[in-house]
Amino acid sequence: MPLPLLALAIASFGIGTTEFIIMGLLPDLSRDLAVSIPSAGMLVSGYALGVTVGAPLVVLAMARLPRKSALLVLLGVFILGNFLCAVAPTYTLLLLARILTALCHGAFFGIGAVVASGLVPRAQRSRAIALMFAGLTLANIFGVPLGTALGQAAGWRAAFWAIVPIGVLAAIAVATLVPRQAEVAPVRMLREFSVLRRPQVVLAMSMSVLGSASLFSVFTYITPLLENVTGLSPHEVTFVLLLFGVGITIGNLVGGRLADWRQTAALIGIFAVYAATGIALAFASHAVLPAVLCVLLWGAISFSPGAALQTRVVDHAFDAPNLASSLNQSAFNLGNAIGAWAGGIAIGAGVAYSGLPWLAAGFAGAALVLAVVSALLSRRPALLAARAG
Repeated sequence: MPLPLLALAIASFGIGTTEFIIMGLLPDLSRDLAVSIPSAGMLVSGYALGVTVGAPLVVLAMARLPRKSALLVLLGVFILGNFLCAVAPTYTLLLLARILTALCHGAFFGIGAVVASGLVPRAQRSRAIALMFAGLTLANIFGVPLGTALGQAAGWRAAFWAIVPIGVLAAIAVATLVPRQAEVAPVRMLREFSVLRRPQVVLAMSMSVLGSASLFSVFTYITPLLENVTGLSPHEVTFVLLLFGVGITIGNLVGGRLADWRQTAALIGIFAVYAATGIALAFASHAVLPAVLCVLLWGAISFSPGAALQTRVVDHAFDAPNLASSLNQSAFNLGNAIGAWAGGIAIGAGVAYSGLPWLAAGFAGAALVLAVVSALLSRRPALLAARAG
């Protein structure tokens, strides 16, 4: 891995750890701060809302800064946010600290993806973005389990204290390893947002929403599904989730290579397999070995379109890459919220946990339709030119 990409991956590892670690600490937080589990769950929703709303606003506020400087400022916010989480005396202050930390998330990944794609030849951009995102996937294998164990053993505040030095290390790595970026041209707000009128940009962001919704419509409820349907013990569920983390790491890297090979065809193929895997999981969840294998494959396929979609957005919003790339991160997080909400609605309506993969397959199928539409639109200029000739 090139050293500048390693620096970005270290930062994404820290950000990914702080995003997901809260889920394993909810019972401890609930007891210590004297709030209910649903109230403690707002620490997850508040973070997601901070990413979704904050990413474009933060990017526009920092529009005049060179990209490397912007990344360092965002890492400073990340370090401060985790420090405030560690010392927050009340639930309200902890929630505000989580929202502050979230403000750096979408903007960092958005700007970082643009920086990563500029560090390599054009034909390797998706792989470069996937390498940066590898830190996020590795956080689910190492950072979150280790942080959760530390928090459960030494108190939830210890987990946030442990994330602070990761942020410091990431800031040092970015400062020393990432090359200086070109000066940023003056920003015109209307021109920046005008990229949202481009069909390919909207299609790519919509695929990001649907792909993420497909994942979280099941992943949010994966523990009760594996315990109540598959019959696994809590310890066995932890092992399966570790395999899921391995799957998303592999899928992220393979997806980047496929996108650099043939981006449009890769997206169509990925979403087709994604929908099929959701259907397979609905049947496989009733038996241990098929369920475990299916979760591993499902994890791999769920993260594989990320780098392709991020590259696609930047390609079609070349005159406003920072904003468009960050808006795509907002789209991913919007999909997280939609998927979790849709899964909850389905369960409340009486759908069994084993039925949730059908919902995931539906979201992935809708993304597949958009990928086909995007492919047809890409071919249209070439067809018109051929007819004119």
